[in-house]
Amino acid sequence: MPRRHARPCNLNRLSMILLGALALQTATPAASTDSAPVAESVHSGAHISGALLLVGQHATHDTPGDPDKNAGSLRADLELELPLGHFGTARGLLYAHARAGRENALESLGPMFTGAVNSTAFGDEDGGAKAILAQVWYQLALPLGMAGDASGQLEFALGKIDPFGFFDQNALADDESEAFLNNVFVHNPLLDSGGDIGGDAYGFAPGVRLAYTGSLGAERSWAASLGLFGAGSDVSFERPPGDPLSIVQAEYAGPTLGTQPGSYRLYAWRNRRATPFNNEADIREETHTGWGVSADQRLTETAGVFARYGHSTRGYVAFDRALTLGLQVSGSLWGREDDALGLAWGWLRSSSAFRQAAPVLDADADTVADFGYVAAGSEQQAELFYNWRPNPHLLLTPDVQWIRRPGGDAAANNAVVWSLRIKASF
Repeated sequence: MPRRHARPCNLNRLSMILLGALALQTATPAASTDSAPVAESVHSGAHISGALLLVGQHATHDTPGDPDKNAGSLRADLELELPLGHFGTARGLLYAHARAGRENALESLGPMFTGAVNSTAFGDEDGGAKAILAQVWYQLALPLGMAGDASGQLEFALGKIDPFGFFDQNALADDESEAFLNNVFVHNPLLDSGGDIGGDAYGFAPGVRLAYTGSLGAERSWAASLGLFGAGSDVSFERPPGDPLSIVQAEYAGPTLGTQPGSYRLYAWRNRRATPFNNEADIREETHTGWGVSADQRLTETAGVFARYGHSTRGYVAFDRALTLGLQVSGSLWGREDDALGLAWGWLRSSSAFRQAAPVLDADADTVADFGYVAAGSEQQAELFYNWRPNPHLLLTPDVQWIRRPGGDAAANNAVVWSLRIKASF
């Protein structure tokens, strides 16, 4: 059923809701964000930041009934980092994030492997305004080694967490507020669009993360981390997670091409409460496993590239292989140091199980095929954006996305989505 159109949002009221949600940061958390920061060294003092995001979109994609091809979203974020607690050399950090927003969704795109063409969108299912306490977690960082030796550090985090803040990170492609809008370029598509991350409606869950970071000298470092997060029916705080999503990651960061820095991450996951694609009622859970790679590498002082690969090894998934590649260039090449140009391409291969089921599957038993087409091959995506920063607090981003063979349907029309994103931040 198409969603009803939302009335214009009252921004003053939305801001009050957002501030009120953050004030309740010691209460039970409710949901979370898509762009949590990776935990780093504890700051010497409290730090607060905020952003307002507005995105307008227009799609050109012919479908029966000619549904609405225009959409818009409004999102506000407020983040707090507060040093909290010392235990000998160990340092504590409290992180809290509140979010509020309202959105209309594009109704003209039809079945797609792409989970969202606007990853900044946030609101309730009926298009109304919503405000939540997104994340609240506490981290303890313990330097290891002799006094004054910072060669290693042990980190422990616990709370309501965005797993993507600690796993599958990417310097060029994991911030939908300033880089790519399509979520296949924001995170590993199998974890995000494919749903294997297993969090709540906003991708977040109660969890714990344990990590060790070591130094290799000459500005080189390595890290190993383990995360356990609530998944499926265990994403609330009403009970301890029974079968958590487990993910392990190894990473390296430092100069790799001469003196140019890069970061490389290899990870694997298991979600025992994943939802198969042929279960629209979301009442059956199964085990999904897979592995992935996320890499970003600077080529010169003004250009860098990124790549992600995801590989499903178990479970009924709509697509079982995913590859995304991209490039970002600094505007200093044309005299605009604070501007940037980004280009990305993605490839999501339909699984053999999906190809067999797509023409006839009727999981909701309404006598109408859920997909109703012959799936073959892969869905491909491309996205191009330009960041224009007129001042340090304002960013304007025109963006265009192109989606070929949506849902692996060779007979479907290509989709083109035009967007304008405005970000005001402090």
